[in-house]
Amino acid sequence: MVRSGEEPRPAGRATDGTGPASLRELFLQGEPVETGVRTSILNSWRRSRSLGLSPDTSDLPYLEDFDPGGRIVRAALPVLDRLQATFAGSQVNISVADANGTVLLRRFGDPAMTRNLPAIQVVPGFVFAEQVAGTNGIGLALAERQLIRVYGAEHFAERSQQSACVALPVRDPLSGRIEGVLCLGYPRGFERPSLGVAIRRAAEGIERRLLGQSSARERALLRTYLATGAGTAGPQRGVASDALANEFHPRDQAILREKAAELISGAQLGAAEVTLPDGRRVTLVSRPVTSGSGVQGIAIEAVLSGSPAGEPLAIPHQMDELSGLTALTALAVPLSARPALTLPSGHVAASAGPVVTPDGDGGVDGGRTDLSTAGASEPAAPDSTRAPAASDSTRAPAAPDSVLAEPEVPPTAAGAPAGPRPAPGLAGAGGRGAAGEHSEAAFPARGLVMLGEPQVGAYALAARRRLELLSEASTRIGTTLDVRRTAEELAETAVPGLADFVTIDLPDAVLRGEESADPLADLRRTVVHGIHEGLPFTPPGERIDFGPTTPQLRCLSSGEAVLEPDLKAAAGWLAQDPEHTERLLAHVHSLIAVPLMARGVVLGVAGFYRAGSSFGDDDRSLAQELASRAALSIDNARRYTHERTMVLALQRRLLPHGLPDQDAVEVAHRYLPAESDVGGDWYDVIPLSGARVGLLVGDVVGHGMLSAATMGRLRTAARSFAELDFPPEEVLTHLDNLVGRLDRDDPDGKGAGVIGATCLYAVYDPTVQRCLMARAGHPPPALVHPDGTVTYPDLPAGPPLGLGGLPFDAVEVDLPAGSQLVLYTDGLIEDRHRDVDLVLEQLREALAHPERAPEETCQAVLDTVAPAHPHDDIALLVARVHALDPDRIATWELSADPALVGEVRASAMRWLSDRGLDETAFAAELILSELITNAIRHGAEPIRVRLLYRRTLICEVSDASNTAPHLRRAASTDEGGRGLFLVAQLSQSWGTRYLPEGKVIWAECGLDAA
Repeated sequence: MVRSGEEPRPAGRATDGTGPASLRELFLQGEPVETGVRTSILNSWRRSRSLGLSPDTSDLPYLEDFDPGGRIVRAALPVLDRLQATFAGSQVNISVADANGTVLLRRFGDPAMTRNLPAIQVVPGFVFAEQVAGTNGIGLALAERQLIRVYGAEHFAERSQQSACVALPVRDPLSGRIEGVLCLGYPRGFERPSLGVAIRRAAEGIERRLLGQSSARERALLRTYLATGAGTAGPQRGVASDALANEFHPRDQAILREKAAELISGAQLGAAEVTLPDGRRVTLVSRPVTSGSGVQGIAIEAVLSGSPAGEPLAIPHQMDELSGLTALTALAVPLSARPALTLPSGHVAASAGPVVTPDGDGGVDGGRTDLSTAGASEPAAPDSTRAPAASDSTRAPAAPDSVLAEPEVPPTAAGAPAGPRPAPGLAGAGGRGAAGEHSEAAFPARGLVMLGEPQVGAYALAARRRLELLSEASTRIGTTLDVRRTAEELAETAVPGLADFVTIDLPDAVLRGEESADPLADLRRTVVHGIHEGLPFTPPGERIDFGPTTPQLRCLSSGEAVLEPDLKAAAGWLAQDPEHTERLLAHVHSLIAVPLMARGVVLGVAGFYRAGSSFGDDDRSLAQELASRAALSIDNARRYTHERTMVLALQRRLLPHGLPDQDAVEVAHRYLPAESDVGGDWYDVIPLSGARVGLLVGDVVGHGMLSAATMGRLRTAARSFAELDFPPEEVLTHLDNLVGRLDRDDPDGKGAGVIGATCLYAVYDPTVQRCLMARAGHPPPALVHPDGTVTYPDLPAGPPLGLGGLPFDAVEVDLPAGSQLVLYTDGLIEDRHRDVDLVLEQLREALAHPERAPEETCQAVLDTVAPAHPHDDIALLVARVHALDPDRIATWELSADPALVGEVRASAMRWLSDRGLDETAFAAELILSELITNAIRHGAEPIRVRLLYRRTLICEVSDASNTAPHLRRAASTDEGGRGLFLVAQLSQSWGTRYLPEGKVIWAECGLDAA
């Protein structure tokens, strides 16, 4: 698409099917033309069609009562004269319209053009607003509120098809409101790049003259203030302007000026006490000032309080509202109020010299006026030297535009005596000292802090508060890495500072942490926030479909904020859903739709609504800035959500998916990831030989993908070491060595200390009801006895994994049947806002219910002990232990005599037969015969045989030798070496378990073995 200001497309009615005329005709026929039409023109065509405008409309509304001498006309006349001279002899026509699209002024480069043009292009008074005239330069500039170019065939109506125009809104520099539109029309062949430069400079000239009109009003107020004797000593001992700078710290001066601005903007009269940080109190007195031309304003003077700190100060009278001046809502006015005017120290304000009259534009430079040029050339009223009468305070202002003044009053002024004299309007204010003493006092004159008109003061106050809103947004938006919460923070920041209601719509993909392939198709209402509830907005959670003419879709398509000052006139918004929008119009009046875009990614759209007043362009800029900041935070949250989702998926994939079948313990577990990031906590339940079971809980230091991946490696290694039947302390030693190798193999070369972990490993033996435990820097387990007593076994802490070189110690504790062993990671008990000892006591209370099943215990611990917003992962493992029935255990002890093998084998077969295991007896007989024979031949006494009957039959033969057999493939010529091969074939699994003295050779076979 081609945007405003870029190279235009060919003009005229195209015959090859590619020109703008052909595209326009396709659009009128209902054909899609999005790829060949500029965004602003396409939006205007859609709005025109939604309004029901006919393409051949030529009759435009004409207003006979338009104002030919308004502010915009007075400011534009000299500028249009210069433009007419610049384009003399050309076919350029120049027009100025007001903010409603009514043409007020016409100029022509060639006066003869008036004989050939229709009346609507020659006579002022015709209305070119888009809603009545369709697509045209003036109407589109008002609708898009920016520089617009329209070429002949792009007009919606049939007129002006062979011409082009460039139009630019003209704004009041103080309020930021659009006061009118400057438009240059010309034949298509006259297109020049310089036309854009010329119209911008002309618009700036008009805006400077508008500012000059306001400056003249302020200077008139200042001259009246000085001429009436204000600023001299009165019944109270005052503070001179120079003394303000000497007496007060710049910080204190800023406090006084801020309060003075509030008094002026609120049109308040009376006095207000201001307490400074050092304890001093200053009284700010406000009084009305009316110039000879009828401009009303308020002067704020500073008077030092004579009473010590803490003593009540007598206020002359309560604050009241100046009759006839309505205080503007501070944040309902635009942001572009210019800086306050400052009167130079020692300047004679009433000195003769040139002055900018209300119709002039001299003496204004960039929004600041040098009052040293302000003189008496502007005629003053005959009574301008007298004090304002009481009735003056109720006089309405001549115009709402002025500039907040902040002058420093000179010691003397022309027309005012150098000595002290009473100041009218404050005779009853009270104070200390007689009037005659003021000439020798330290502060001989009352100090003028600020002077200005209330409405203009409100502009400056609004500007400061908008800056405060942006500052607040930087601290309030993006406090979390949650997409939905960040959107809520944007809405909470904007209400009520900018808008009354805010809606935010985000694609489902963004809420999941992904990029949306088609953000316009899967928008979902995410946030609705306002000054009160109950409005008929689409509720959160529902899908949102915006039509092609709605401001929301236009802003998403263009990437720029779209302002609709009056929703009752917003055709595209009304056409979206007439019934729904009609209900909303009873509550809202104005809308700003802003796209949420960050790093080139469309994240959604925000809608800012006002119920009473209208938004302006400065509000649009503020909304755009707020949305841009929020979009970055939302994108950060989206990226974090995406990464966290991947890490969490990896973490859960690496954790156990189910519990192994075993009878030693009844286990329940929980894993709760941290809110901020996913860590490396893990747990595991490992069936071991001899009906034993291993319980493992660990925690990798850090968060993110690296921690989750490291956790997976450590869990796999820990399970492998455990299945080798290493005791707990040896398992931790091997893990410690592994972590050290991971540090040394770090690809970044950062050395040791990159990876760290803690671990607790416990092995429970149901045959003897004892548990062997060791830990490496991990919190100790909790032991719940059958009677409800909860203890924390005193285990040696051991160093965290990865330090290397330090041993680990194991402790064996008794675990009667029905006891519960609770293993957990530090995220459960350690929190910077809680005391660990108190948390351990809470855990003790939560566990003191032995009747609970492990699942119930897990849930109770998370409900009562776990932090509400965990900053670290939590892994919890609860195991209720069971004892193996002695009737399912058989043991024999024999000497190293081969003749005893048959006796033990026969005795074992009888034991199996008594328990109905005849089908397993054959395999068990062969396995026992081979294992006992090997122990007699290659082992050492004592030799013990044990059978364990559980889900499987376990055959164990132990001896005092540490020499372990190895499975090998015997050659065809070998006479032996096939015993272990036979054992491996008859059993499900077999292996060697080392004891403190000796070893155990075991084999496990199924109960249906034959």
